[in-house]
Amino acid sequence: MKSLADALAEARQTGNFQGLVDEVPYARFMGISVDVSSGELVGKLSYAGHLVGNPVLPALHGGATAALLEFSAAFQLLFEAETAILPKTINITVAYLRSGRPIDTFARGVVTKHGRRVAAVHVEAWQEERARPIASAHAHFLIEPVT
Repeated sequence: MKSLADALAEARQTGNFQGLVDEVPYARFMGISVDVSSGELVGKLSYAGHLVGNPVLPALHGGATAALLEFSAAFQLLFEAETAILPKTINITVAYLRSGRPIDTFARGVVTKHGRRVAAVHVEAWQEERARPIASAHAHFLIEPVT
């Protein structure tokens, strides 16, 4: 079994972070994947019926959207930072800007502060137009630098 540091080094070298994502059972259940082919890490929540929270509209469940935001923020840290452990969420604040339609949803995080033990990430989720986010979040993570 590979260590996290070895798996991260391999992912950075090959540009394939999906292997790391696949190790997270919750991400597999939710249908979350990541793509780094454009040079930036973009999380994707593939639409599935179990993600609908309001079948009358229909609209994605807010928890599914929040999961995509948190997951994308954590993987953005793994993508950018040298860390010895998986980032641990300290807190996350989600702003729901509009209803998520029953289609694929994408998210992109930006590390806004990277300290020695704590990092802050801002992340936005969108569907068809990146300029029209459906939700955003600010999250703080506990990290441990590689020594």
